[in-house]
Order: sequence, then structure tokens, then C-alpha cells
Amino acid sequence: MMDAVNIFRSPNKLIFGNGVVSQVGAEVARMGAKKAFIITDPGVAKSGLTAGVEAALKKQKIEYGLFARVEPEPPAHLVDECAREVREDGYDILIGVGGGSSLDVAKGASIVATNGGGVLDYVGREVVPRAGVPKVLIPTTAGTGSEVTWVFVVTDEKDNDKKVVFSYYNLADVAIVDPLLTLSMPPKVTADTGMDALTHAVETYVSRTSTPFGDVLALEAIRLIGENLPIACAKANNVEARYNMSLGATVAGLAFGSGGVGAVHALAYVLDTEYHLSHGRTNAIMLPYVVDYNKTGALEKYAHIARAIGENTDGLTDYQAVELLVLRLHQLLEDVGIPATLGAYGITEADLPKLVAGGMKQSRLFSVNPRDLTEADVEGIYRSAL
Repeated sequence: MMDAVNIFRSPNKLIFGNGVVSQVGAEVARMGAKKAFIITDPGVAKSGLTAGVEAALKKQKIEYGLFARVEPEPPAHLVDECAREVREDGYDILIGVGGGSSLDVAKGASIVATNGGGVLDYVGREVVPRAGVPKVLIPTTAGTGSEVTWVFVVTDEKDNDKKVVFSYYNLADVAIVDPLLTLSMPPKVTADTGMDALTHAVETYVSRTSTPFGDVLALEAIRLIGENLPIACAKANNVEARYNMSLGATVAGLAFGSGGVGAVHALAYVLDTEYHLSHGRTNAIMLPYVVDYNKTGALEKYAHIARAIGENTDGLTDYQAVELLVLRLHQLLEDVGIPATLGAYGITEADLPKLVAGGMKQSRLFSVNPRDLTEADVEGIYRSAL
């Protein structure tokens, strides 16, 4: 471990705190931009969550336009359409506002607008040749951590598959995290996005590519989310819980950016694409089952997670502590209103071949998972989740 080269990736600047969305205009002006493109989804636009951004831009006399067509699990063509508008209308800075989908579209449009081609041309690691249009990323959920990561995900509709672009050019020029923007999230979205953040922290911590930076951040994210997610789901306007959830999600994103994710994400992707469940929900469903399967591959680390999430493990072996962790994860899902079986979503044993095939398509993620998986193992995990 001490002989390894460890890399920490983060935005150029991260602004965190209640009310800090008001600083976006000054940040855009500081970067010398003259024409901003706000990228969001219809729901965020309709709810008025871009109003603070628009007011801040107006105060600085910065011209702006609005792209409010982002879809969940954004398809590649949408990123390319957004990039085309960026080029044609001469926008010199992009402002992603919303959940992970909006932030990912902003990242993708930034790259395509400058480098040309289509977003699928840049799938893989460090394929992007040069920096994109400068970008400010502002989350309205406490979940994906996309505002601080060097990756984004798009859906390849031809293959009906998720594709990932890894590039330092994906890192935000400025990330602005304002917990007050998350107050309007309904309980379902709060639960799904919160469990997404928890999954990032858990998978990063046990990953074979974990780093000292990621480990420190992941454990704190697990503590914050474990303590505050049920409260935020129970009382939407609990500002302290929302603050801590935003902090936990951002810290989990920073951890994820320095580590990696494994089998939970691999087995969740097919549920996203084939059954049109939200990414956070699918991670939430699969998390306890994958932890249960993985436990022998990282007993000590999973025991640390059990303690971080609030379990009293005094006098227990690591194995016993992890058994408590699995039970705790199931209880957490119940507490936040997430049914923890695939059967609750109409998925049956007849769907297993499709699930297994979809999970195996993401086998690249198995290499960093703490325990190896065969096709039979994948089927067993899905079967246990039914």
C-alpha cells in the first residue's frame, strides 16, 4: 500500500454552504465568460431551482440561455444536441444545474462542443484530447457527486447500455454545492439519491483501487449519510440533515473520484436500462446483496463500514460485524421506503437470463471488486435479490 502511487482528483474550486448558489454570477464573471448556457431538466426548471442562478447572472450582466431538456439516464444523442447548441449559439461557459443526469450532460456537452464528433467517441479512459468549454456544476440532489468527479455516464441507445467517459477534462472549473437547493426533493428522490451516495462510498472503500484519500473520505461519507438520510426522508425541511446529506454526497463523490466502484454498479446498470428504474434506486436494491456476497473478500474493511454507519461491533469478529452491516443496510432501505427485493418491481425468475447477461456486460467493474465473480455468482446474487 505504501509503495503505491495514489492520485486525488477534484474540481479546481469547490464552494459549499447554505445560500452559496448566489456566488455563481461572480464566479462566471471571474472566469471572463460573457454568455452562459444553463443545462437542466424540465422538472428543475419548472420548480424554479434555476432562479437563483439566473438572478446571479443578471446581477453580473451576463447573457444566458436555457437547455431544459435533460432526460434521466441521458441518451448520447441528447448530449450531442446540447453540444451543437453550445457551438451554434456561441456559449462560452456551461452551468449544469440538477441531479447527476444534468451535470453529466453538461460535462459531455463541454467536451463535444470543443473536440467535435459525438460523445460516444470519447468513451473510455483519457480519450478526450483537449479541454472543453469551462463549466460550473451545481447539484440539486445529494446523491451522484457528479459535481466533483472526473467521470460521466451516458446511455448508448443502440446497445441499450451505459457508457462511461473518464477524463480530467470532466472536472468542474467550479463546483457549487448549496444544501438549500435540496430542500424541495420529495422523499423518494431523497432516498434514491442518498443511497446512491452511500453506494459510492461503500464501493470505493472496499475497491481494489482504493486510496488513502478515498478511504478517509468514504468513511466520513458513510457516517454522515447513515445518520442523516432517514431524517432527511422523514422531514424534508430539516436544514441540518440536508446540509449533512449534501456534505456526505460531495465527500462520497470525492472519494469515488480517487477510487472506483464495483459489482453493485455493474449489476445495477441493467436494471437502469431494461426496467427504467432510477440509478440510485437500483444501486440501493443491489447494495446489501452484493455486500453479503463480497464480505469474505474484504472482511476488515466491511467491519469498519459497520462501525462507521453506527453499529456497535464491540467484542464481535469482523465476520459478525459484517453480518450486522448487511442487516443494517436492509433496515436502512426499509426506513427510507425503498423495497429491497427485485420482485417488488415486477421482476421475476423468468428475467434472470436477461439480468445475468446485462450484468456480465459490465464485467470490467469486477476487476476492482473485492471478490471475483463468475456468471454463476452473478446469477446467485440476482436470485437472492428476487
